[in-house]
Amino acid sequence: MNNAQNIVLIPAYEPGPPLIRLLYDLSDHGNLIVVIDDGSGGDYLKVFDEVRSQAVVLTHKENLGKGAALKTGLAYIEKHCGPNSVIVTVDADGQHRPKDAMKLCEVARKHPDTLVLGSRKFRGRIPLRSRFGNTVTRLVYRISTGLKVYDTQTGLRAFHKQLLPQMLEIPGARYEYEINVLLEMAKTGVPIMEEEIETIYLDRDNSSSHFDTVRDSFRVYREILRFSASSLISFIVDYALYGILILSTGDLRLSNVGARIISASTNYLLNRKFVFRSNRGLIRSAFSYFLLASTILAGNTLVLEYLVVSLGIDRLIAKIMTEILFFTFSWFIQRSFVFRGRKGAVI
Repeated sequence: MNNAQNIVLIPAYEPGPPLIRLLYDLSDHGNLIVVIDDGSGGDYLKVFDEVRSQAVVLTHKENLGKGAALKTGLAYIEKHCGPNSVIVTVDADGQHRPKDAMKLCEVARKHPDTLVLGSRKFRGRIPLRSRFGNTVTRLVYRISTGLKVYDTQTGLRAFHKQLLPQMLEIPGARYEYEINVLLEMAKTGVPIMEEEIETIYLDRDNSSSHFDTVRDSFRVYREILRFSASSLISFIVDYALYGILILSTGDLRLSNVGARIISASTNYLLNRKFVFRSNRGLIRSAFSYFLLASTILAGNTLVLEYLVVSLGIDRLIAKIMTEILFFTFSWFIQRSFVFRGRKGAVI
């Protein structure tokens, strides 16, 4: 098998005629094509019989999700394809042009350490749920990583085979896998490059998409939602203790420091076990966390004093303003450094 070939990986669930047209166009470029039938069922046997004339077909007996389908294909490629191969993932609904897929392969070959994204600019008449979903995910990703990626939901992605082992270890079985890939790349320092591609939607509502707006959005965002819930619980503990101490002692610093020590311990335990599900050593993660907590405490106390003493803001209101300010900073540092050794299980 050609060691330097381009491999097109297509997860497919209940595909229509666009998949067949896409395969013929892609085969004209001399690519190896791997298609995953992700539990489409008996009604689609004829479609996949035709697909087999142009591609390797791997089958899931039941629908396992886009992330699982991609991993099945990646495992096949790891075993059967040469070390200098470039993989490009393409959606089965005809929304990606073969010329764009080939452009991404060329870029990935020149930058083997980089994940290359086909970035849509969302010009013209774009389905509202697609425009809204990408805007929200873009914001969440920016908050989570500090990196700016315009099209976080693109399914057109290319990368050299040397990144494949890492791709297989990333958790997620359904649509959350793709955002998890971006999070893990940012976390481990793998560069992410965007190349503009044509934006195509086959109808106004993008009805060919199998993305469930509520269910799959929850999967995509649930880690940051867990973090938010943990932070809220810790804030309630912190704020309640702060209120009790400030009313009983009147000492601003003592009240803030005492409340933070208890709430930080609560927050550490919640984040380690439930939010980031870290398998990093207890002593190392605890040391990193309390170093972060000490830094935040110092900054928190200085900001709180400035709001109360210099600006004359009510002490209880100033506490809320200060906690909001340090929320994003705390999230990024914990995810990137404190709890970076997460379990590789599907979540």
